[in-house]
Amino acid sequence: MARSGIDEVDDWELAGPTTGVTTLVLVGRTGNGKSATGNSILGRRAFKSRSRSSAVTLTSELQQVQMNDGRILNVIDTPGLFDPAVHPDFLGKEIVKCIDLAKHGVHGVLFVLSVRNRFTAEEAAALESLQMLFGDKILDYMVVIFTGGDELEENQETLEDYLHDSPLELQELLRQCDNRKVLFNNKATSKTVLAKQVNELLEQTDIIISQNGGHPYSNELFREAQERLSRQEDIDSGGYSKEEIQHLKKQMENAYAAQLKQLTEMVEEKLRITTEKLEQRLSSEQAAREQAEKRAQKEQEEAGVKICMLLEKLQKAEEETENLKKQMGSGNKCVIL
Repeated sequence: MARSGIDEVDDWELAGPTTGVTTLVLVGRTGNGKSATGNSILGRRAFKSRSRSSAVTLTSELQQVQMNDGRILNVIDTPGLFDPAVHPDFLGKEIVKCIDLAKHGVHGVLFVLSVRNRFTAEEAAALESLQMLFGDKILDYMVVIFTGGDELEENQETLEDYLHDSPLELQELLRQCDNRKVLFNNKATSKTVLAKQVNELLEQTDIIISQNGGHPYSNELFREAQERLSRQEDIDSGGYSKEEIQHLKKQMENAYAAQLKQLTEMVEEKLRITTEKLEQRLSSEQAAREQAEKRAQKEQEEAGVKICMLLEKLQKAEEETENLKKQMGSGNKCVIL
């Protein structure tokens, strides 16, 4: 069902059937337009965004917008967490920070791709890393955002046209996401266009929320952050004196630092295992490719030898035929004489 009451709202307080906090996390390769997409969703320039291949977003950041039904939309922008050049230490800390920002749980993972860039092996590996780190359940919360809608419009193409001959890996990703996808034109100036694409995304998000029984994605990595939030709420509503609250909060801060260290170590261990699994699989696939290439080369060489032999036989047969013709021609002449 399309959302109403958005096209004419200047401050982007978006309408929707759900109340509470909805958290969306933007992930994807550097340069695909995560920050620009976040700004389009928020309706303001909250995240730094430039048209460049090098990273502009250097750390995970949360921004909010309140919809006119009272629901708060949290949008978390992330650096290129699974870019090949990202150092594992940085990756571990940023994932923990992202988890901490999304302590309420994640209602939608926005996997941002660009129609200007080919779907690469790095992006396929990034998706696999997400699955290995957070489990296959993460796909139940994923929407694929395609940026570069302005370019498709200039070429008079639709998103379906663009996807017609897309790589098998991208087709499989969309299949796993139940074909949840939205095209974004982050250069659009028309409020109608901007509102339409945000509405489409929010409709997809509400489908995810409904299909998952209203429960956000969460796993053991989120549990510490959620428990800390619960303890904070208990302190704030527990009727403690000002001195007791300060003491309890100090204890919480110390415990938080220890938990953060422990969580970071847990994530880094998961990343190490994930990386090893990916490297083993890629190595196995590389070995299989090399064997297939060797077999193909051998078959090609054998076929080449057979072709040469056939050509030699053909040439010899032609020479024999030519000699017979000459002999027959010479014999006829003698008969006539």
